Amino acid sequence: MSRDISDVTRAKHGRPVHHWRRNAVELAAVLTAVAVAEAAATLDGFGPGGTALLLTAAALLVAGAGFRAWRTRRHGHAPPTSDTEARPSSEERAGRSDEQRDPAASVSREGALWRMRTTVKDEPGSLAALCAALAGLRVDILSLQTHPLAEGTVDEFLLRAPGALDADEISGAVSVAGGTGTWIERADAHDLVDAPTRVLGLATRTALDAAELPLALRQLLGRCTIRSLPAVPAVGSRGPEPVPVEGALEDTVMRLRAPEGGVITVERPYLPFTPTEFARARALVELDARLGPRVPGSQDVLTLPKGSDITVRRADTGDLEAAKEMHERCSARTLGMRYHGPVQDADRYLNHLLSPRFGRTLAVRTASGRIVGLGHLLWDGDETEVALLVEDAWQRCGIGAELLRRLVAMAVEAGCASVYAVTQASNTGMVAAMRGLGLPLDYQIEEGTLVITARLDTPREEPVSERLSSAGELGMT
Repeated sequence: MSRDISDVTRAKHGRPVHHWRRNAVELAAVLTAVAVAEAAATLDGFGPGGTALLLTAAALLVAGAGFRAWRTRRHGHAPPTSDTEARPSSEERAGRSDEQRDPAASVSREGALWRMRTTVKDEPGSLAALCAALAGLRVDILSLQTHPLAEGTVDEFLLRAPGALDADEISGAVSVAGGTGTWIERADAHDLVDAPTRVLGLATRTALDAAELPLALRQLLGRCTIRSLPAVPAVGSRGPEPVPVEGALEDTVMRLRAPEGGVITVERPYLPFTPTEFARARALVELDARLGPRVPGSQDVLTLPKGSDITVRRADTGDLEAAKEMHERCSARTLGMRYHGPVQDADRYLNHLLSPRFGRTLAVRTASGRIVGLGHLLWDGDETEVALLVEDAWQRCGIGAELLRRLVAMAVEAGCASVYAVTQASNTGMVAAMRGLGLPLDYQIEEGTLVITARLDTPREEPVSERLSSAGELGMT
């Protein structure tokens, strides 16, 4: 609905602007018209009747002007403050503050975010036709990345569309405009970060911690399954097939040579990888290889209820000998519950478990420097496993529960949806520690072993990472 701008009483800096100059001009014009009309009436000999007619017209004119002024003051026809220079109301200012604190609030008002990929011909006008089709649906293009192929180009969009528009309508319009192989899914406010900034952030995380490489690859490439296979296979398993130095890309499977000589396999069945994505992943792995093994050096000193001080810190392959010594002090029952296999093979697993390429390990040391406990958070494809081992003499002191809480807090920080533990029903300590997390648990019996899965993506009043980092419930300070 259009408005006549002359009927709008504008405001500047919150104060009404009185158009007295315009009113004076209008009044002068009216008086001039009356004088001319009276002179014309006299010349034409209208006589007394003509004068009365003019007076009646003037009275009607004055009454109409008065009514118009009253209605303007009474009802007001000013447009919304967004269309003027007026300051926003308190409600609008509060709404803007909410949007600044939470970008998602602004997105929910303006529409839905979508991530879309489509392949177009590499010829002039193809992208313009695609953009015109999106504009016809009132879809806003927030960002665009191009992935050149041998034939054609894959265009990746971040879109903001009207809330009533669904994925089929968008992909249908793109198909009519010449796009093929279109893939689309909902996005969120985190996708608003531009690609260079996101890649630099992932590189920084990888540089600080070698265990971040699988997580960085997953965030770089989206929903995918990542598996790391060691160069030296575990007992009874076959080693990975060799991979060229430059890696290998086969449609939805990417294989890269790991820094230690193993193989990193990335699978994304729902969307083929592009050469651009392959080059980015390879550069991230090369950065990791150049920096070598590394873990953060921070540590926490905790006091057990019995009064002993212990230190909890990250561990890696440099702690291999100390971990083997702990194995020697553990009973056969303790080792059997942890590794579910022949006790004499326990040492063979340590090199893999301590490698930051396959997850994160926390070690508990006494004041004398001996390792008395190990906790592992292992990346298992698109799942995450937690495992604990505490020396017999240090069990039932709260060490296992503390390690588990810290590992689960790491999993939450890494964006894992769940963690699982493989144990035996007779391992009451592990079962109690999982229950002590206060998280929803699922129990399954597989081949005589108990698999306990804790779901981490359940909404709760207090952030999981804050609850799990508290040692007060364990009697530690």
